Amino acid sequence: MRFLLAILAVLTLGKVYPQGCSDAGFCTMGAMRPDQNYNKRVKFKVRSIEYNYYEGKTPISPVISAHTLEFNASLGELNSVQVKVPYMFTSGNLGDNSGVGDISVSYTRSLTPIAGGDFSGTIGAKIPSGNSTSKFSSDHTNGETVDLPMYYQVTLGSWDAVGGVSWITKDWLFATGIQVALTENENQFQWSDWPNYPDQDVYLKKNNVGRQLKRGTDVMFRAERNFRFTNFNFSFGVLPIYRITKDEAFMPTSGKREKIPKTTGLALSVLASAGYNLNVSNAVKLIYGYKLVDRKVNPDGLTRDNVLSFSYIYRF
Repeated sequence: MRFLLAILAVLTLGKVYPQGCSDAGFCTMGAMRPDQNYNKRVKFKVRSIEYNYYEGKTPISPVISAHTLEFNASLGELNSVQVKVPYMFTSGNLGDNSGVGDISVSYTRSLTPIAGGDFSGTIGAKIPSGNSTSKFSSDHTNGETVDLPMYYQVTLGSWDAVGGVSWITKDWLFATGIQVALTENENQFQWSDWPNYPDQDVYLKKNNVGRQLKRGTDVMFRAERNFRFTNFNFSFGVLPIYRITKDEAFMPTSGKREKIPKTTGLALSVLASAGYNLNVSNAVKLIYGYKLVDRKVNPDGLTRDNVLSFSYIYRF
């Protein structure tokens, strides 16, 4: 109980701004997720419902928060499925937005143990809740209704395929995965739609343009050192995510789709987590991350400065 109260105290401070995994969310799916259960002495329930609260401060003005419900179910001893449904809120200098975010669905199978560790593989998908076309109207847009930039959208607007594997022991977790955007979105944000916005170079043009954006492919790697006790555990780790292909968007000047320069490269975060099993059925978890390195150009609006998320897990 003291541990839970301490977590709630941290959340009420209001000065720490969390993010997800600074990508489109695949590093919290299935075998790639952080702080996984590993306790050979306790038989965990085979189904769980998790509530997660997340809030992220972007490098410019928007604050992103989400309330996510996650359902996990075992299918026999080797298989499990995961479904995540977030409700997103965005608020910044250009306006506010809210709505159901992209839905994650994944299937994980336990594979043959390797070197004394549990080895698992995951395949899954991100399902868009919309087309990234939430709009806004103000004096800055001459009263015209225009698309908000991607930092303010609650959906990435694309269908994505996800795959990955992990190896976990009492002390270590290593995971790697890939996420491929299969489709483009329909976002039409452009700077010229906001002619009356003051000091455009200071803020407005920090929202990178990517009309009808198709994100490049991301590859992630997670390395995590865990310290596990009877009911309590904590961990430290690193999470590098590398965009290996350039984003692509429609360019009005050429009238065709083109690759966007400087959209490949590394995003690197360091992470820390703490979890407590109140009993076999109930647990709480806190994860914090800090961004060390990011890509130069981010038209997808996924960049965050740091991370804090709180979860309550009910197993049944």
